[in-house]
Amino acid sequence: MLRVEDPALLTGKADFLDDVDRPGSLDAVFVRSPHAHARIGSIDVEAASVCDGVVAVLTAGELDGPRTLATTIATRPEAKTVERPLLVADKARFQGDAVAVVVARDRYAAEDAAELVEIDWEPLPALTDPIAALQPDAPLIHEELGENNFEHIEFSAGPVDRVFADADHIFRKTFHFGRTHAAPLEGRGMLAEWDSPESLTVWSSTQMPFLVRWLIAGLLELRESAVRVVTPAVGGGFGLKVHLYPEEVVVPIVARMLGRPVKWIEDRPEALATSGHSKEVLMELEAAVSRNGRIHAFRGSFVGDGGAYQGHPWSSLIDPLCAASMLPGQYDLEAVAYEVDAAMTTKCQSTAYRGVGWTASHTAREALVDDIARALELDPLELRRRNMIPDGAPHTSLTNCHYDGGSYASSMQVAADALDYDEFRDRQRRLRAKERYVGVGFSPFIEQGGWAAGIAEAMGFPGYHYTDGVSVSMETDGTVTVSSGFQSNGQGHETTMAQLAADALGVSFEDVRVVQGDTAQTAYATGSYGSRTAVIASGALLLAAGDVRDKLLAVAAGLLEASPSDLELAAGNVFVQGAPARRKTIAEVVAAAYWGPRPDGVDPIPAATRSYEPPETYSNACIAAVVEVDVETGFTKVDRLVVVEDCGTVLNPMIVDGQIAGAFAQGIGAVLHEGLPYNEDGQFLAPTLVEFLYPSATNVPDLEIHHLETPSPVTAGGFKGMGEGGLIGAPAAIVNAIADALSPFGASIDQTPLPPEAILRLIDPPAAQLEQH
Repeated sequence: MLRVEDPALLTGKADFLDDVDRPGSLDAVFVRSPHAHARIGSIDVEAASVCDGVVAVLTAGELDGPRTLATTIATRPEAKTVERPLLVADKARFQGDAVAVVVARDRYAAEDAAELVEIDWEPLPALTDPIAALQPDAPLIHEELGENNFEHIEFSAGPVDRVFADADHIFRKTFHFGRTHAAPLEGRGMLAEWDSPESLTVWSSTQMPFLVRWLIAGLLELRESAVRVVTPAVGGGFGLKVHLYPEEVVVPIVARMLGRPVKWIEDRPEALATSGHSKEVLMELEAAVSRNGRIHAFRGSFVGDGGAYQGHPWSSLIDPLCAASMLPGQYDLEAVAYEVDAAMTTKCQSTAYRGVGWTASHTAREALVDDIARALELDPLELRRRNMIPDGAPHTSLTNCHYDGGSYASSMQVAADALDYDEFRDRQRRLRAKERYVGVGFSPFIEQGGWAAGIAEAMGFPGYHYTDGVSVSMETDGTVTVSSGFQSNGQGHETTMAQLAADALGVSFEDVRVVQGDTAQTAYATGSYGSRTAVIASGALLLAAGDVRDKLLAVAAGLLEASPSDLELAAGNVFVQGAPARRKTIAEVVAAAYWGPRPDGVDPIPAATRSYEPPETYSNACIAAVVEVDVETGFTKVDRLVVVEDCGTVLNPMIVDGQIAGAFAQGIGAVLHEGLPYNEDGQFLAPTLVEFLYPSATNVPDLEIHHLETPSPVTAGGFKGMGEGGLIGAPAAIVNAIADALSPFGASIDQTPLPPEAILRLIDPPAAQLEQH
């Protein structure tokens, strides 16, 4: 089934946020700090205010509304509350902190005026090392907190100390997963217009329209029903747009103050420097291992670099805490322990990005497993086979994640067979004799799917419940309307939801219309993130469609003088089983539901709204990568990529494959091309797409995708989420492939990204990162 969304997108007919134009609209531009850490002495806006076309230049003290965003994790009492000013008044805490907003008749006038705002700065020491930030004598980012740690967490399960004391070997690895960026092609933005002093409409490029409504209503002290959020086509989100940012609160405040619509669209340097970075976690891992290769325990320290603030409302814990929670992965262990710290530094805040912290911990752990295999002179696949949980049966990890069954070993074997693994090793030996260095890396992994209360608790965010509904209704002509607050940002919701509704109600795919992107017209849902839609939206849709189906059958039973249990819906008709000539079209049945004749005692309106909150569910997959490293230049070429995906019941194979391909490209970018470095003064060194490199089509080989299906026994339809897996698993496969290629040089990889200069450092001389005792 081809995606119905694509024709409009590919022909330029889709409307994105910047295509929305309201009468009298003004443009906003933010004045930002050039310093990583500096006190503000004075702000002079006079020259900017008198520029042609400028309507207002506002600083923090002039905003008529709330002054800060307060972020905490209410169900974790030890978590601090971090206040982020909408516009900073006392000091800037990272390069890009917003100090003032210029509002003008157009973007050009606003940009010109913003350059004329003069600020007297008193520079303060920058703090870019998260380990240094945790030291007692470190400069404080937020003086009122007394330290630079958002939260410290410790966890252990099983006899950790005894297992490590009894181990034949203890292997250690330090790994720094580098900062990266979701970098959607369409950045953040908002257009705000007040319909009355107490009624607000905002157009927002977001993954969570209803949460944006709830958060803005609370901050502006409005009734939630008085705020309407409209989301046009979204040019990518990948987690970056599941947050509320200060600019998105300033814009409606300024629109109310000026009595005119105000639009803000970030440019690329703003997007890269000030929106949200992600995945930077410094890890120290230990493994307790027997001489036969049995891994008995993992122990880990996870320090996340959360930047200067906390991504609202989820906090920076989504990287280090999620990383630690999945430390056991697919391995059958006796014990596990971890410590988590969420350091604050003078960098851009850390926000969600596809796979959050699972990417970092999975990469570090799988790199350690490969190091162990080399040290014990075991094949890396054999080492994993000896330690993997069994296929099929549910399993509870030591971090209390309830896996609902999968093809853990089978997927790895399918990947090995697809590569012709034994033949590859023969070819590798032949090429090494010619001083060509190829390597293979395997990355079997488990991915959470359907972020709801169960998954949230398993990941360390207990006590939260999520309400997600889907409405299904039928018109008298037999067509179906599905409305949902699960906002698509590229996943193909209009296609998959229409498929499910058509199958459930016996109508054609073309007779289903999917409505999204408007809180005034859709059922409530918390949004699309955390691989939720296939599991949660599909579950709610199946329940609602089931209710509508029951109503249709009750009405049709009267028309056909049959029992509802004897009727079937298919191909636009309702007919009696075994007597297909006794039939009515579904349109005739719906018309009867509205206008009669219909049975007494039946709720006839063919419409229903249902919610669905699933238990924990986890998909699994294995990714294998083959690379060749040029040891003269340090350039790495990815030659082959094999993916074996098991996401339970597959809704639409083409869409699943598209999710895999997109996430895999992002994984290649995170390892080989992208990076968000800062210098020691806290200056951001990747402000454009010249420095921050997207992987291009020439960097990503054709994917070889294989599917296994282990339907979930605990979710509606057997569905599991899979949208984040490619970015969780791909970096480990590439890192391990590079390490395998460079094994003759004794290389052990301890970081990402791995540009050519980093590869050359691995070759001469290699840094020893693995200790064996």
